[in-house]
Amino acid sequence: MSRRALLIVNTKSRSGADGCETAKNALLAQGVTPIHVECGRREDLSPLIMAYAGKVDLVAVGGGDGTLNAAAFGVMEAGLPLGVLPMGTANDLARTLGIPPDIGQAAGIIARGRTRAIDLGLVNGQPFFNVASIGLSTELARQLTKDVKRRFGRLAYAFTALKVLSQARPFRATITSEEGSVRVRTLQIAVGNGRYYGGGNAVEKNAAIDDEHLDLYSLEFRRAWKLALMARSFRYGEQGAWDEVRAIRATEFELRTRRPRSVNADGEIVTKTPAHFSLKPGAVTVFAP
Repeated sequence: MSRRALLIVNTKSRSGADGCETAKNALLAQGVTPIHVECGRREDLSPLIMAYAGKVDLVAVGGGDGTLNAAAFGVMEAGLPLGVLPMGTANDLARTLGIPPDIGQAAGIIARGRTRAIDLGLVNGQPFFNVASIGLSTELARQLTKDVKRRFGRLAYAFTALKVLSQARPFRATITSEEGSVRVRTLQIAVGNGRYYGGGNAVEKNAAIDDEHLDLYSLEFRRAWKLALMARSFRYGEQGAWDEVRAIRATEFELRTRRPRSVNADGEIVTKTPAHFSLKPGAVTVFAP
């Protein structure tokens, strides 16, 4: 018997409009019956998924990391496995799970039915699969508009990052974990749940999305231009080896700043500091190779 998939595609994304038909055809070719439903707002996505609990066998989400983030609570509460169809700019969750960018191949992974339980990060109760952060990446999220993504694709990250770095100024924060509290002057504090973020940078070289830990790094540079020297380190998750980078592994963190600062979770601004970071181990079931 054919399995039924609630298919949700962000048709407003750079490749979503064309990707929706591709996804339908790819799932049908693999013996999975798609039930495509439009969802105009990210806050409506999880309630929509919960409304289909008991009516479908799985949820297939086509879009980027922000769309997958919005589906997190829905699949968790509905108890449905999540199929990832990479159609975004960065596709970092797909990269973490080893899901290829080809929609046909991604549909094949869903059809084969092999699942994996992964952790879900929380910041002030808001979910994140990849990374939640304050500082540089928050400003990057603000300036990395849909128009910029459509125009430049993956190069949009590089162009926008250069602009953000030229304007960056350090800020003061207090980091609290099982190790105690420390006050820092930093350009960015990032807390990772998965392995990849920002288009393929690694949070930490040994990070995994099912290791039941969060990995924090703090960029304690006085000059943002020094980050250019660390490009290779970020790519392989080795930034913690630099003296100016503080790295901590824990299951919970508390971040406080002098004034409220926005928090970016998987590319979306979701809350402000003070920020409490925690973990739900094995909370979401995904199809994976």
